[in-house]
Amino acid sequence: MNETPSAVIGYARVSTGHQDLTPQLDALTKQGIDPERIYSDKLSGRAGSERPGLTAALAYLRPGDVICCTAIDRLGRSVA
Repeated sequence: MNETPSAVIGYARVSTGHQDLTPQLDALTKQGIDPERIYSDKLSGRAGSERPGLTAALAYLRPGDVICCTAIDRLGRSVA
């Protein structure tokens, strides 16, 4: 059976436009994630907020792919 290898997708987020994404982007690329497959947002992660970078990352994912971030709170702080 020929299976497509899993891709690793990166996601980085800072809460405001004044914060710097560079440390998170550097950490993700050091883990071997293709910079073209790192999605990011510069806005709050509060529940209900729209995050176009996260939406694009999730839309790209296929079965077997993995999404990686530098800290779980980059995905969001609230859990329903």
